[in-house]
Amino acid sequence: MIKVGILGATGYAGIELVRILCRHPEVEITSIVSQSFVGKKISDVYPNLRGIVDTVCEELDAKEISTKCDVVFTALPHGASKTVIPELVQYGLKVIDLSGDFRYNDVSVYEKWYGTKHENAQLLESAVYGMPELHRDKIANADLIGNPGCYTTCSILGLIPLLANKLVDTKNIIIDAKSAVSGAGRSLGLDYHFCECTENMKAYKIATHRHTSEIEQELGIAAQEEIMVSFTPHLIPMKRGIISTMYANLKNKHTTAQLLDIYQRYYKDEFFIRIYDEGQLPETNHVAGSNFIDIGLVVDERLNRVIVVSALDNLIKGAAGQAVQNMNIMFKLDEKTGLATPGLYL
Repeated sequence: MIKVGILGATGYAGIELVRILCRHPEVEITSIVSQSFVGKKISDVYPNLRGIVDTVCEELDAKEISTKCDVVFTALPHGASKTVIPELVQYGLKVIDLSGDFRYNDVSVYEKWYGTKHENAQLLESAVYGMPELHRDKIANADLIGNPGCYTTCSILGLIPLLANKLVDTKNIIIDAKSAVSGAGRSLGLDYHFCECTENMKAYKIATHRHTSEIEQELGIAAQEEIMVSFTPHLIPMKRGIISTMYANLKNKHTTAQLLDIYQRYYKDEFFIRIYDEGQLPETNHVAGSNFIDIGLVVDERLNRVIVVSALDNLIKGAAGQAVQNMNIMFKLDEKTGLATPGLYL
């Protein structure tokens, strides 16, 4: 059995990790860390776990965790992970980090977009960007994974086949993305109060959202050139889910059917990526509660432009589920283990 520790277990991504891993056939959860609820059972914080996971939350002690864990998931705020992870790695633990602290190939990009010094640039260099569909071989041999963000996963996987096959103009890619409120985490803030969110929709952090840099990094690798995108996120009044609508100008004439065939062939071995048939498009209720990302597209022949639509559950494929998928790869398991379940739909 793989012995697992979860840091930040009472946040939304952290509790999804608990929920997924408690039914994983190859995992034993041996440590649950939550600074806010030390001494309380996790099932007292989240009563849906009562009788299933009644583990007591403990405070962070890296040395103690290292004696009872093989791998640790760090579901901590951006900035906190880079102060905690070096000690975990020093004790020989494998770490899968759900923050943005170890997702970048260039420390200067992280420092520019996050507005803070990294302080562990050498460790950042050894980290692997944890998107299985792109970096499976590196993930298999990694000790530290920077688990991708939700907007980034939805956008990157939706666009990669176009960039890798050099089908579109790389200078005018537009991403219009909409996320459920759980993407902001469990911490309180006026923007996320019920009366502020319900029956309301708004754009935010236009041209400045941190995930822009993450998207550009991975698309640039696929395109083999520097990529800049126009990325606009929106907050929508739902609990979970992300849908991204992406626009790119085609270099040559292609039909919808031709591009869908390219996508089908590109992702033919990817269980968690579902490509829709012509005339169908993804919806968030098709993926909510699952580790799937659904992708569809339409060619606007008048403008010679492709519009790609992708949808995923921001807490699962966009966070906890993808992290478990990475763990499965790291420990040489079938990466579907514990994850091959359909969405909730309702």
